[in-house]
Amino acid sequence: MQHQLVHAIESALGWDGPAPMGSAFTRGQIPDLSLLPRLLTPTRLFDTVMRRSLSNPQFRVFQNGRELHPGEYFTDTVTRRGQGIRFANMTRLAALLREGCTLVLDELDFFDATMEAACRALQWWSHELVQVNAYLTTQEAAGFALHWDDHDVVIVQMAGEKSWEVRGPSRPVPMYRDAEPNNTPPEKAVWTGTLRAGDVMHIPRGHWHQATRTDRGEGYSLHLTFGFVKRTGVNWLTWLADQCRRDEVFRTDLYRWGPAQAQADQAAGLVSATARLMEQFSPAAFLTAREQERPAARHVQSAGLFGPPASLVCVTEFPPLLALDGDHVTVTATGKRLTFHGKALPALRMFLSGAPVDIEQAGIETGIDTGGLADILIREGLCAELTDELRSGYTGLVPPALSSNEP
Repeated sequence: MQHQLVHAIESALGWDGPAPMGSAFTRGQIPDLSLLPRLLTPTRLFDTVMRRSLSNPQFRVFQNGRELHPGEYFTDTVTRRGQGIRFANMTRLAALLREGCTLVLDELDFFDATMEAACRALQWWSHELVQVNAYLTTQEAAGFALHWDDHDVVIVQMAGEKSWEVRGPSRPVPMYRDAEPNNTPPEKAVWTGTLRAGDVMHIPRGHWHQATRTDRGEGYSLHLTFGFVKRTGVNWLTWLADQCRRDEVFRTDLYRWGPAQAQADQAAGLVSATARLMEQFSPAAFLTAREQERPAARHVQSAGLFGPPASLVCVTEFPPLLALDGDHVTVTATGKRLTFHGKALPALRMFLSGAPVDIEQAGIETGIDTGGLADILIREGLCAELTDELRSGYTGLVPPALSSNEP
């Protein structure tokens, strides 16, 4: 999937692909600032907060160095049928913003079609799961205290200014669940400075950092933090533990009361079987299986109730795998393996490109019945019909899919 945000991040950080992620602190600037308001504006974020039924901790407010109680910015109401609904009190939020505070909305991609498409593009690019959090800080409000994240992040300053301090790690590749605590930051800073609209910063996992507007005066800052959750050896071993259920030797009860020799023989058998298992199910096999088995993101499914869909887009979390074998083409994604006639390959490439596709036009360009093919891909959950809101998340950011009649 081609997406302007992916190209902008690569250009800003001097990357040619995602390989440098996690290796070192990096910063730069997006060349085309017109991309920023297309992605998100403060007013659109505020509108999202108003129109969604949010809850803490997904939506939080911080002021004077402390997290406010949800009762200070949420209002609970009861409908005439007795249903309780919680929503953000916009009058109270406006007052807090005037005073100076920080609004945090986690997983904005769950509510906003533009952020959904952006995160999907970043996932296809990085082959890692991605979520985006939005941070709106006003006046001279402080941000979070010095801390580290257990995942790599790419920060894009959308509007305004914010002062940052970044330090190196105090423990190599720390984890959320770890063998020892990681509570003491290094004294030396890697970088201190101000992020302004269009600035991009990559902070690897474990690097300590903090941001504030205490020295900025009146105004505001809006930035997006894209979190990339990479897989580790721990994740591989966890997956490997599930694979061992295939083998009877692992399903057998451990000898607790038997003869010492029987216990030793069982232990040796387990060690030997583990070595074979690790060779058979390598880390590379784990990463491949993870991508191919990951369910697709939630999407609208009208089942044709409102007429046949005119357009669709691929909604798998990672790029589907297409393999041509003689007269047939196999598509692997979302834990499914679908087989089609080889002549469908040009249309499949379009439909599974990650870009929105007009179904009728795709039929004209490829010369096959794309309506029937589209129905299968939508029914199997690899693609979704393009609603008006979902279309808005791609328009001007993702170029149209190119057609090709080449095998």
